[in-house]
Amino acid sequence: MGLGDLFTSIRDRADKFLNEKNVVTDFLGKVEEKTGVKKKIIAFGAVAVTGLYLVYGYGASLLCNMIGFVYPAYYSIKAIESFFSDIFLYWFPFYYAFKCLFLLWCMAPVSPVFLKHEATVDDMVNDLSGKAMSAAENLTREGNREGAERKETSELKFSAAAGVEQRYRYGIT
Repeated sequence: MGLGDLFTSIRDRADKFLNEKNVVTDFLGKVEEKTGVKKKIIAFGAVAVTGLYLVYGYGASLLCNMIGFVYPAYYSIKAIESFFSDIFLYWFPFYYAFKCLFLLWCMAPVSPVFLKHEATVDDMVNDLSGKAMSAAENLTREGNREGAERKETSELKFSAAAGVEQRYRYGIT
């Protein structure tokens, strides 16, 4: 698959997405009506601006995290809210009450269990990071020592070879 095929595949997928009915295409359709600019061009511009912002923009980590967390969270909640689950589970007693509690728990910023054990977790993380740093320092020291030994050995071999060459050149036996 060449580069041209890759671009064709991406363009086809983008065209297919832009022709589906969803929130993004509805919004792009409204913008297209008001501006007269095709939604394909608007979408390409939005992707280009987002890409440039991620490279050069202030607060790019916030945008990256929103793309990485908010978007999947939205579709996860949407999946939970799907017609399929509601149609088969609505008969369960207190289904909507438990569902609501579960969704609130999923969206809670920090769990109380974590807060209770936060100091223990921090100690474990600090201990592990200290051990990792110590292991890295030991590996570095061993690597430096072995490198110095190899250098010393190769210098000895070189000087021995140079001495043999000089004896041969000057006829010394």
